[in-house]
Amino acid sequence: MSDGSKYVPYEERTGAESIVYFTRDLSPAGIQKVYEKVNNGITGKVAIKLHTGEQGGPNIVPPSWVKELMDMEESLKNATIVETNTFYDGDRYTTESHRKTLAINGWNFAPVDIMDEEGTITLPVKNGKWFKEMSHGSHMLNYDSMFVLTHFKGHTMGGFGGSNKNIGIGCADGRIGKAWIHAKNGNDWGVVEEELMEKITESTKATIDHFGKNITYVNVMRNMSVSCDCEGVAAEPVVTPNVGILASTDILAVDQACIDLVYAMTEEEHRTLVERIETRHGHRQLSYMKELGMGNDRYKLIDVDNNDMEIDRKEAVKGLKPFVKMQPK
Repeated sequence: MSDGSKYVPYEERTGAESIVYFTRDLSPAGIQKVYEKVNNGITGKVAIKLHTGEQGGPNIVPPSWVKELMDMEESLKNATIVETNTFYDGDRYTTESHRKTLAINGWNFAPVDIMDEEGTITLPVKNGKWFKEMSHGSHMLNYDSMFVLTHFKGHTMGGFGGSNKNIGIGCADGRIGKAWIHAKNGNDWGVVEEELMEKITESTKATIDHFGKNITYVNVMRNMSVSCDCEGVAAEPVVTPNVGILASTDILAVDQACIDLVYAMTEEEHRTLVERIETRHGHRQLSYMKELGMGNDRYKLIDVDNNDMEIDRKEAVKGLKPFVKMQPK
């Protein structure tokens, strides 16, 4: 097993390469630009899995951006935003409080399906070490495809929250699936470090195996606190610069590329986020995805702002501006 506290440099990795698209355009148009590169499998009844946030949380992908994206993008015009209730007792613990929070945060422009509102289903975890199945909201079976739109940031327990965390925790139902991932020996939050990363990843595998080719991933590297959006207004202040938006049909490649861009920043720019990732052993999310055959940790980074030229990671984060809170347009 690889050490989840250690970053593996690109040149030390082996295996095939996937494609990851990159834009510096942090806007609804920027999301659309990279989404259209990876959306071939998004057909039929579409679920958009994103983190809608605790009440007043300052760092989520702005609802106004998602509304504009859905208005502009033909394949998303009739899509449904999907979420599940939380395991912790917060603003989204019950369906009733979750609906209130959705309204407060501005997610009232499109249907939002709380997938565990009417019970649960289990999906198989193939070749899992910890699980043979994972418990999900029963409504997941209502969708033909899933667009995973993720606010990439740090995470209190996971080290970082990318696409893997978005669906590994976010599609598990609030009472059963999330308890399987987090609880141990009578402690609701007893699972940590490598074991937590592996359990999150096995939960993700159940979802991506279910959707097959009909799932795709966009990570928004903006307002990257070391805290998750589940911390709402209590999130740690953002000190990492905004970067841009990445997209791939490979979940490992897109999360790994975001991590690589963080590590390609200057020491001053990335110190706080790197410390959070490494102390929580967050790199184990990536190495375990690779072990389970969920994608590639090598990729070509394609700069859609410059005629789809391949770009290296240092160039992608060159000249970043210090973080200034962006207001939604």
